[in-house]
Amino acid sequence: MNCCILGAGAWGTAMALHLDRCGHAVTLVPRRIEHALSLASTRENTDYLPGYRLPHTIQIGCELGPVLMEAEVVFLACPSKALRDLCERVRSHLADAWQLKLFIVMCKGLELDSFKTPSEIVNEIFPDVACGALSGPTFAGEVAAGKPTAATLAVDADFADAEVCQEAFSNASLRAYLSHDVRGTELGGTLKNVYAIASGMCDGLQLGDNAKAALLTRSLNEMVQLGQLLGGQKETFYGLSGFGDLVATCSGSWSRNRTFGERVGQGETPESIVSGQKAVVEGYRATDCMKRLCQERAVDAPILSQIHAILYDGKEPLQALQALMSRGLKSE
Repeated sequence: MNCCILGAGAWGTAMALHLDRCGHAVTLVPRRIEHALSLASTRENTDYLPGYRLPHTIQIGCELGPVLMEAEVVFLACPSKALRDLCERVRSHLADAWQLKLFIVMCKGLELDSFKTPSEIVNEIFPDVACGALSGPTFAGEVAAGKPTAATLAVDADFADAEVCQEAFSNASLRAYLSHDVRGTELGGTLKNVYAIASGMCDGLQLGDNAKAALLTRSLNEMVQLGQLLGGQKETFYGLSGFGDLVATCSGSWSRNRTFGERVGQGETPESIVSGQKAVVEGYRATDCMKRLCQERAVDAPILSQIHAILYDGKEPLQALQALMSRGLKSE
């Protein structure tokens, strides 16, 4: 299968390595021409995923047109805030993409003003091409190293080649589980980043294991309820793209969202952290999107609301914790 990956961050690069091991023809396309030249000459993504050599079987693309002419599946691996712009660029070359049958979204988050999920943006721009989402506990470094991983591949039920793609993208080190709940899969991937920030705050404040376990338990409960109210299926949030991703992102030292929350808990301001690093903290933006969406639909999400107050209203993390602990008692 001819696969094109648009976006050469850590996750896009790791997926290129995985697909190459699966035996597919793979082209990795960075956003910047200078990045493409660096990858082509050094065969290593020193900016985002250092330490993993890119074999020469992985082609490095510079221009969208020639790459899309041969692509059967296009993986969209840019940050969520850049997705619409990337899709518009792809659309100008779509007439030449005669083999293209599927877009797979790899980013997580909602569009700031429309609250659309990534796949909804893709479907809006490309109504005649199928779109799915790949999500789950997929730390890029471990995928790149070929360590055991499982993920959810969500596609619409009317996509005829769903099982073909599931088999094509699975091997001895990465197992893809098929789902037809694309919206729930994407909502889980968005919400878990929000709660990972809270988990990091627990670490930064040194609140202990009891507090973190309680937070994760109640965050899962809130994620399931909120996800269902927003259109996802309940079982999706107990799967890899919900609970599985939540566990990994809230506990891994590699998690950008957890690390971001830890630094906030230690006293740094959210704005200074976001502006001072190259890697995108998807949960920061997702918190604002989800809070506004909940307000629009009159949905109560206490943990999300307190995280938003810390990140956007300057509330002290310990004050937010006290607000949660002093809520009216209830049955579990």
